[in-house]
Amino acid sequence: MMAIDRRLLTHMNWGLVLMTFILFCVGVLNLYSASAFMSEEGIAMSSFYQKQLLWGGVGLGGMLLAMVLDYRHWRSLAWPMFILTVVLLAMVPVAGKTIYGAKRWISLGFFNLQPSEIAKIAAILMAAKLLARNSHPLGWGEFIKVVGICLIPAVFILKQPDLGTTLNMLLNVGGIILFRGLSKGVFRTCLIAGPACLPLGWMFMKEYQKQRVLTFLNPGDDPLGSGYHIIQSQIAIGSGEMWGKGFMEGTQSQLRFLPEKHTDFAFAVFGEEWGFVGCLILLVLFCLFLLAIFNTARDAKDRFGSFLSAGVFFYFFWQFLINMGMVMGLMPVVGIPLPFISYGGSATLVNFCLIGLVLNVSMRRFVFKTN
Repeated sequence: MMAIDRRLLTHMNWGLVLMTFILFCVGVLNLYSASAFMSEEGIAMSSFYQKQLLWGGVGLGGMLLAMVLDYRHWRSLAWPMFILTVVLLAMVPVAGKTIYGAKRWISLGFFNLQPSEIAKIAAILMAAKLLARNSHPLGWGEFIKVVGICLIPAVFILKQPDLGTTLNMLLNVGGIILFRGLSKGVFRTCLIAGPACLPLGWMFMKEYQKQRVLTFLNPGDDPLGSGYHIIQSQIAIGSGEMWGKGFMEGTQSQLRFLPEKHTDFAFAVFGEEWGFVGCLILLVLFCLFLLAIFNTARDAKDRFGSFLSAGVFFYFFWQFLINMGMVMGLMPVVGIPLPFISYGGSATLVNFCLIGLVLNVSMRRFVFKTN
């Protein structure tokens, strides 16, 4: 365990801390509005924003824990954590709890544990550990080893089924590999094989997943069925126009036209109430947030710290990109939340823990010189 000294606090990425809490506060404010709905008695409130505040407190504890233990020790814990995650994922089909037709949780009585959320951290730690061993461009042997190991939890998650989390995990690992660098032969092969595998991926998709892709291509084909989510989302964002309708004044969300307004489609609530200008400011906040993480990856004083931070960067980058893309109708709906804006207990805890790992790397980027 580390001894807290002034150097660690001085070198911590305070810009990342600031951006994280700004985004979380924006998310809670947005959830407060998304929790309101019109009833016969007037405006009623659900408790999503209160639960999110509670999970934010739990996440803060997780972030502090991730910061306190020197990140070099997290490297040693990568294999045990990865194996534990795979065991938990293997238990889901046998002892899992089904919610909304998907079996993804293990009931602990007071809490429903979602092992796929832990798998996001475990996969990043494992990929960073394996890729940090050498500095030369990745050859076929190491490439197959890293991808093969990270595919194990991905297959379990895909079976739940959870296509969004599976894609997010694979894209994260792919991002870290690109950050490390590939040999020319591997890179050229992946460039050709990736698009060629798309028809194969289509064959293994479930019918409702195929329907989401078809709905993305033509949402007007079934406006009251599969196309309802995306059409209502586009109406909500578009009706915000330049300046928005104002806080808690969004008709699409308050009158319950917009489904899943507190989770995957929370950004549509924000767009309706704050307009194009508000969305632009939120986008700038996300860019500054990602830049702060990338700077830590660039300035880390060892390869593991650099790849670990890069993995967290790609984790948030892909979630921002895919969620905003699907809410605006630019990508198929795959069920990926917007970090710190969408409601979600496990996701909020994981988000804060990952930020804690990046802060851990930034705090110790100069200590190595004096040891």
